[in-house]
Amino acid sequence: MARRNEPDDARLSAARYQVDRLKPEGETDEPADAGQPTMEQRAQYVEIQIEQAMRRGDFDNLPGAGKPIQDLGQISDPDWWIRRKIERERITGLGPPALTLRTESAELDVRLERATSEQSIRDLLVDFNKRVIEARRQLQGGPPVVTPTRDVDEEIARWREAREARRRAYEEAAEREAAEYAAMTWREKRRARRAATGG
Repeated sequence: MARRNEPDDARLSAARYQVDRLKPEGETDEPADAGQPTMEQRAQYVEIQIEQAMRRGDFDNLPGAGKPIQDLGQISDPDWWIRRKIERERITGLGPPALTLRTESAELDVRLERATSEQSIRDLLVDFNKRVIEARRQLQGGPPVVTPTRDVDEEIARWREAREARRRAYEEAAEREAAEYAAMTWREKRRARRAATGG
């Protein structure tokens, strides 16, 4: 039974044959609307295609196979798909300001820790706070901006404390190494020097 305006496809013909075999005996070959399959025929066709794809292995090794569905049962952010895309592909600078600022805020502590001077921290935080305030003022729709601004003086004080703690830890480690080296015999010192130079 050739249908109008359809390419001759062996797989499609085989699927139609299987669908036609499943019809009750009293049913005619042509549906009421000639040329249009019924909903039941469409469902059968889809099921057959899925079964064949499973046998071919088309569904094997898909991303997320064997893993639980993320955030199942939790209240979902309406822009979850944008957030996941940005996180998965590590996209920066794109998307609504609410999401990009949230991502930047999460990475800001690492950037502050790597800063080399108080002025660079001040410049970084002033720029960040300015962009947060501008994003809150814009009324272009999208998710609300919930990212808090940062207190510049508080962050600089925290950076000083962390820098001082690192300096103290370095000095204590150097003193320990010097004391251990002084307690070594001349042979142990020679071995330690060779190990340090790789010889």
